[in-house]
Amino acid sequence: MSALLDKITAGARREYRHDPLTDPKVSIYQPDQPGLVFPGRPRIDDVALERRYLKERLAGACRAFARQGFDYGFAGHLTIRDPERPHLYWTNPMAVHFRQVRVSNLILVDHRGRVVEGDHAVNRAGFVLHAAVHEAHPDIVAMCHAHTVFGTAFAALGQPLAPISQDAAAFFEDHVVINDEAGQVAVEEDAGPKVADWFKGVKAAIHQNHGLFTASRNSIEAAAFWFIALERCCQQQLLVQATGVAPRLVPPERSRYSREHVGSEYIGWLHFQTIWNDLVRTEPDLFD
Repeated sequence: MSALLDKITAGARREYRHDPLTDPKVSIYQPDQPGLVFPGRPRIDDVALERRYLKERLAGACRAFARQGFDYGFAGHLTIRDPERPHLYWTNPMAVHFRQVRVSNLILVDHRGRVVEGDHAVNRAGFVLHAAVHEAHPDIVAMCHAHTVFGTAFAALGQPLAPISQDAAAFFEDHVVINDEAGQVAVEEDAGPKVADWFKGVKAAIHQNHGLFTASRNSIEAAAFWFIALERCCQQQLLVQATGVAPRLVPPERSRYSREHVGSEYIGWLHFQTIWNDLVRTEPDLFD
């Protein structure tokens, strides 16, 4: 097993050379010229290697949240499905700061909140909401939630994000405002399904009087980046609203174009690679 871990951890530090012949083009941002250094996803056939890969990225996403100042006591939880046992998911340990999360202290949890691997307890509120979403939506592989300053403030308004910019347009018709269980701490299991119903076909949710959620059908990297982006968009909209001047909105057809080209799962994953590469070089203890 040690050789497997060494192999994939070394791969995290290696530059990826893009090959347009073998790498399917899913975005206009991918280069047509072969041999250039450009982020790519490895093809992993070994389930142990894939699990290690996902756990490393989950730990990296937690470190990214720490860098953004998204910590608030023990609140906040990020999850990714296990590649072999999709009814189980990996998540950050209870009452461990995002900055201290590493591969070795992640925990594996089932939909009933039972820890099946790992030493730490699970965040009760995280299990209630995330487990319900994962169980109700088999296509969702990753989720993120944290109690952030601007996302929580914006959630108090109970309104959707407006397309005031290209960045905000990435969420156009791709997020919802959830009013169910608004303002009540979700520690009772029956609260989970009420919230989970809202996540069909969207990548983000604003839970009134609570905060932000993102979900990905692609990767923990996409879920993490779109959470960071949504928090920034909430901050920007609050600043614009504070001027008292009505903003000029991006028209619907242009908003949809932006969402398609800069708001996709792939683009979220690609954005996160800049964060990941810096984490690999500056915080190697996340691999412990």
